[in-house]
Amino acid sequence: MRALLPALLSLFVCLAVACDRKIERYDPNEKPSQPDLAKIFPPGAQRSAMAGPASTGGGPPPAPGMPGAGGGGDEAASSTEPVRGRVVLDPSLAGRVPPHATLFVIARRGNAGPPLAVKRVPDAALPYTFEIGPDDRMIRQMPFAGPIQLSARLDADGNATTRTPGDLQGSARAAANPGDANVEIVIDQAL
Repeated sequence: MRALLPALLSLFVCLAVACDRKIERYDPNEKPSQPDLAKIFPPGAQRSAMAGPASTGGGPPPAPGMPGAGGGGDEAASSTEPVRGRVVLDPSLAGRVPPHATLFVIARRGNAGPPLAVKRVPDAALPYTFEIGPDDRMIRQMPFAGPIQLSARLDADGNATTRTPGDLQGSARAAANPGDANVEIVIDQAL
């Protein structure tokens, strides 16, 4: 046991000396700062979610139901219209639909970043009439606002994060806005 004590003490000293992090002293009077969300949210989402009565910025007012807009946090779901339409299958892919496939209807603001909203429909029959809106948002603080790129995927394993050969996908020809109806998503590509 006595031989182990110097080895442990040496290890502790080495770890303490090798640590290159600058650790600052705790200040109980330090105010927390807002994190930089620009890396994960699309432009405008942070302004809408973070704006409030105490904000001094000259940006646009927060969306209804967002913090600082007055009222409850779920008002955005009732005050913003969903996008409605149909998902149809291109006739050339009629025999390639995976059995018991899950349909994912995906709404994005732009071509990158996280999905704005996702609708998951197990064993969907096509054509499928969909409605995707604020209740389907992935991140509650992201405003459901356009323009919105809509796409759909028939997924064999039902897992949204995997793309396997044989899955089918497609997208709407043009961007949509909340309240739009008769949007058509054509599934016309095989992975």
